[in-house]
Formats: sequence, C-alpha cells, structure tokens
Amino acid sequence: MAVCTEQEIRAFRRRHLRFGWLTLLLFAALGAVLESLHGFKVDWYLAVGNETRRLMWRLAHAHGTFLALVHIAFALTLPYARRSSPRLASACLIGASIALPLGFWLGGFDIRGGDPGVGILAVPLGVLLLLAAALRVFTAIDRDSDGAG
Repeated sequence: MAVCTEQEIRAFRRRHLRFGWLTLLLFAALGAVLESLHGFKVDWYLAVGNETRRLMWRLAHAHGTFLALVHIAFALTLPYARRSSPRLASACLIGASIALPLGFWLGGFDIRGGDPGVGILAVPLGVLLLLAAALRVFTAIDRDSDGAG
C-alpha cells in the first residue's frame, strides 16, 4: 500500500471539497425543484399513480445531499488516514455518489405497476461502493495520528 505525498493529499482534499460542495449545490437545487412541484400542486408529480416516482426522486435528492456531505467529511478526514493511499476510497466514494442518486432518479422513470424503472439497479452498486469507501477510510485512519502530517 503506497502512501501519498502531502501534495497528493492536498489534491485529494481539494477534489473532494469541490465535488462535495458542487453536489450539495446540485442536490439542494433538486430539492427546491421537487418542493416547487409539490407547492404548485403539479398533477403529473402529485397524482396518486406517481407515488413511486415521488419516492424515488426524494430518495435521489436525500442520498445525493447526504453523499455531498460525506465528500466534505472525507476531505477533512484525509490528514488522519495515513496508513494507505486514498485513491481507492476516493474512486469508490465518487462512484457511490453517482450510482446511488442516479439509480434512484432513473428508477423514477418508466414506473410499471408501482415498481421503479430499471435504473434502480444502480443503487446496489452505489451501496457497495459506499461501503468499500467507508471500510477503506476506517482501516486507513491511524489511531496515533493527530493529522499534522
């Protein structure tokens, strides 16, 4: 397991801070759109037959917002995770942040008999990637580190 240089750690921190804040902006905006659809009583969104769509899209918003905050936490955790390179955790976290909300969002299209569309199949992949990232970060954190390098 290769350990990153300080410059590489700073690059990972910057990447995840930017990604986290950008996705927080995007998913907060999505939440505002969903609230507007609800507030303006848009029938194609609120109709009884669209309950699954509403659920899927709310889950996309909630998971996207949550994962945006996880990116920020990941960036702030990196100085304490010195046992190994953050490359795999970084890639898994970015993959999870795409697959999970996108799976819920796409699952909200092509609803059949109350079941989400085929896009929902991306959700289990996103969950696995998130679990892999969390495990990787947990095992990389040095109990004796103060994060100062």
